[in-house]
Amino acid sequence: MQEKEMEQQLFKIVKVYLPQDVDSTAIQLDSHLMQDLGINSAHLVDIALDVEDEFDIILNEKDMEEMQTVKDAIQIIKAKTA
Repeated sequence: MQEKEMEQQLFKIVKVYLPQDVDSTAIQLDSHLMQDLGINSAHLVDIALDVEDEFDIILNEKDMEEMQTVKDAIQIIKAKTA
């Protein structure tokens, strides 16, 4: 899977969990999931589960802690699918 495809899939996943006052155009590679996009910790877990399903990977606790930005998530997904 190409990195651009990964980005598009990840953006789709994250978009579902955005608060109502945050527009989907706010999702950028350097967006911090909690600080910039307003995603709460419960939804971070949901995002992680969706990422696991979408990319057929397993995220451990360390991966979850390191997944702070959209770009972090892409890097983790790339490493796990390589």
